[in-house]
Amino acid sequence: MIRPLNDAVAVAPQIRPEDIPAIKAAGYVAIINNRPDEEEPGQPSGASIRAAAQAAGLGYAAVPVGHAGFGHAQLDAMAEALRGADGPVLAYCRSGTRSCHLWALAAAKAGRDPGLLVAQAEAVGYDLRPIGPMLDALAAEARSST
Repeated sequence: MIRPLNDAVAVAPQIRPEDIPAIKAAGYVAIINNRPDEEEPGQPSGASIRAAAQAAGLGYAAVPVGHAGFGHAQLDAMAEALRGADGPVLAYCRSGTRSCHLWALAAAKAGRDPGLLVAQAEAVGYDLRPIGPMLDALAAEARSST
């Protein structure tokens, strides 16, 4: 199930190569994979998603988030993947939660309002309150550096 966070970004649980035509038909121009390969048995590989996306003319980026959590390198890679897309992007992981968190953290690091990010996530069923302090700190750091 695709959950649009705003006009530019949506998140979803694990997708499969056969989902790519519908994703393209829905207007997405790029896919961001936030899931490490072999996280659980039977999950499609990132390579199979990449191949299907590229065959359909969609962009693809892998910014995996494993059990170690989020780091600045991942936030920066997510921001770069979003900036590099020429239209709406679909990010996915196992449930969509990591993708939503990574999007919000990258957006806060870029100076977006944490309250707006929380509201956008809540509107589609994701709770960013557990990472609220990190969102606030990243946004404050962005404001202080401008």
